[in-house]
Amino acid sequence: MSREIVLDTETTGIEVSEGHRVIEIAAIELVNLLPTGRHFHTLLNPERDIPADASRIHGMTSRDVENAPLFAQQVDAWLDFLGDAPIIAHNAPFDFMHLDAELKRIGRPPLPPNRMVDTLALAKKRFPGMPNSLDALCRRFDIDLSERTTHNALLDVKLLAKVYLELRGGRQPGLVLASNNTGPVLVTEARVARTPRPIIVPPEAEAAHAAFLAKLKDPLWLRLS
Repeated sequence: MSREIVLDTETTGIEVSEGHRVIEIAAIELVNLLPTGRHFHTLLNPERDIPADASRIHGMTSRDVENAPLFAQQVDAWLDFLGDAPIIAHNAPFDFMHLDAELKRIGRPPLPPNRMVDTLALAKKRFPGMPNSLDALCRRFDIDLSERTTHNALLDVKLLAKVYLELRGGRQPGLVLASNNTGPVLVTEARVARTPRPIIVPPEAEAAHAAFLAKLKDPLWLRLS
């Protein structure tokens, strides 16, 4: 069983050095590349304001998170959900940077960098020189974007899980998920007995073929008969 976590965050801004904080964490569990239905999601009180520029991107204001828990209150549940699985994120260094800053503030060790799987890097390798934002990849892989009016972390991880599946090769014809979640299995059609149907050559065709062979010198067809 291959367990992975798809993760996304929303923040008050871009630069940790400017005091920006995480305000939302969302993560979903994949087993053998497919969502299991298990997820983690929380809003967080960043203990600072959310600038208007950031609100225009993710749609959240300070009022939306003023009663949310602090990161320190949610960290154990979040880390338990992550376990030791690889962590998949789009532009993963950004998410890791902000989450590591939150962990450092409360005296916790950073996330191991070797657990990072960056779908942006995967997309750039597969589609060099092309737009590789989450929106662009969803459009390229014909993934429905109708609900994505703002950058909502929980919706984004669901979309990213579909993008990640496509980046890893997509759904292969003939592969389905087993009912016990043991992984993809190959489905083949059962063999059906077929009645032999002999080919009957009309007499006139046989006569025409014999006449044709009579005109040839040592024809191969006569040697094989």
